[in-house]
Amino acid sequence: MHVIEKVQSYLDQYDLGLKIIELKENTSTCELAAAALGVEVGQIAKTLVFLADGQPMLVVASGDRKISSGKLKRLLAVAKVRLADPATVLEVTGYPVGGVCPLALPRSLPILLENTLQRFEVVYAAAGTPNSALPVTMQQLEIITGGQWADLT
Repeated sequence: MHVIEKVQSYLDQYDLGLKIIELKENTSTCELAAAALGVEVGQIAKTLVFLADGQPMLVVASGDRKISSGKLKRLLAVAKVRLADPATVLEVTGYPVGGVCPLALPRSLPILLENTLQRFEVVYAAAGTPNSALPVTMQQLEIITGGQWADLT
């Protein structure tokens, strides 16, 4: 099954009417995705894989914000937090860097949703490829990811 079909199938179970957009343009960075979609960089919901004391977890954050590793460490009550390397990202999520989708994952992972996303009515998450986008509202994002909101910037 094609990655986009897998993600769309996952979305369909929620019956929220969510549809993936496939683009000709490269959307592998927040800036490229924003340009291709004609939206602000902040509306791109980037999915980052962090290792918290060696355990993988996801953060979905606004494309124009940087995650504070100090805030993340305190929130998770761990000694060390670092971004995962591309090979680990692919292994843990099943998606390549530049197309990491925060859902339809091979295994359940803790997911934090960064509060600054709530500035927007709709944000765009990658749908598993470096030329896909999934427009979602904050409520839909929370439902489909099972994520918890947090202040991480």
